[in-house]
Amino acid sequence: MSRRTASWLAWSLVALSVAFLVGGIALAWAVRSTAPELPNGSTGDANSVVLALAILLTFSVVGAVVASRHPRNTIGWMFCTIGLVEGLDTLTRGYAEFWLASGWGPQSLAVTAAWFSSWAWTPLVVVPTTFLLLLFPDGRLPSPRWRPVAWCAVLGISGFVLGYALDAGPLGDLPQITNPYGLDSPVMMVVGVAAALVIVGSMVASALSLIVRARRAGRVERQQIKWLAYGGALVVGTIFVGGVIAIWSVTVSIAVTTIALLGVPISTGVAIVRYRLYDIDFIINRTLVYGALTAMLALVYFGGVAVTQAIFRSLTGQEQQPQLAVVISTLVIAALFNPLRRRIQAFIDRRFYRRKYDVRKTLEAFSAKLRDETDLDALNAELVGVVRETMQPAHVGLWLRPDTALKIEQED
Repeated sequence: MSRRTASWLAWSLVALSVAFLVGGIALAWAVRSTAPELPNGSTGDANSVVLALAILLTFSVVGAVVASRHPRNTIGWMFCTIGLVEGLDTLTRGYAEFWLASGWGPQSLAVTAAWFSSWAWTPLVVVPTTFLLLLFPDGRLPSPRWRPVAWCAVLGISGFVLGYALDAGPLGDLPQITNPYGLDSPVMMVVGVAAALVIVGSMVASALSLIVRARRAGRVERQQIKWLAYGGALVVGTIFVGGVIAIWSVTVSIAVTTIALLGVPISTGVAIVRYRLYDIDFIINRTLVYGALTAMLALVYFGGVAVTQAIFRSLTGQEQQPQLAVVISTLVIAALFNPLRRRIQAFIDRRFYRRKYDVRKTLEAFSAKLRDETDLDALNAELVGVVRETMQPAHVGLWLRPDTALKIEQED
């Protein structure tokens, strides 16, 4: 396939995905004429619309960009397919909700649409966590030895989808509709459990394949793997934060976690098209610094407010928190921001970027000596030592241009 044909096909899939999504949202909004109060999580709900649109556009656009530039890379077409399935899922669910509210249209079509929507989310979750790790970054397996892992992933995903598609009982979030293709048999439970175990094993093996690929990779491919690892680490950290947020609001927690998941296709697209590839070291450094800084300042703030409130309660016996505690905690954070940031930056540079930290210290020391030293021979030896220590070349040579400056005679 030529790049022009691949670009046309990829962006056509994006347009088709968006059309499916818009059609599903339009059907869900049409339900408002008969059921103005839509339940949370329905297709016409504002939160669901925003999240579905973000997921679809992110995967589809990134997949189209990758497929247009690298038609043979499987990851681009996989992302385009994920966007297409997300759009089709929204359309089928919207039609099922519209049929339940109005009764318009064939019942068999509505039931089938609800059935498809009940299990369409499974490949969206399972496929990226297996084949993305196995095929990244060039869209091919690390070696033919990993083909059994790929086949196990295919079998596991097929069994997992089959277990949900043939599960007897109500269809997901639409309990009014019973699965017309359901099989009430213990065999389906065994198939689902076995498929889940196979998928878990495939995920572990896929992660190991990425580690093996990183150990054999060159400099460029290692930077690409850093981008994917950064996106995955961001998702894991956000899931932890979302678990804390869930104490106050489950909806906000789900939204934050879903948005963080979009970091995986974005980082994957940046890595594959090699856009600003070597900025990842700077991004990781700043994420570590400001992530640790935010956690410490939040701890200081809430700790200061809690301690001040406890002292105020013990002295006055009142339960109401004084505004003075918030003001004092805010002033303490403002005073600690820059000193704490510098200390965290220095610690992270020493711990995770030791080589660059040593290079910077060496250059700072040489700059200071350059201002004070007047002996040219000493400076020559010092310069050679600095170059050898910072750049670590195979050979070092120093050439000085002969002095051709004009001599100026001073006349009395």
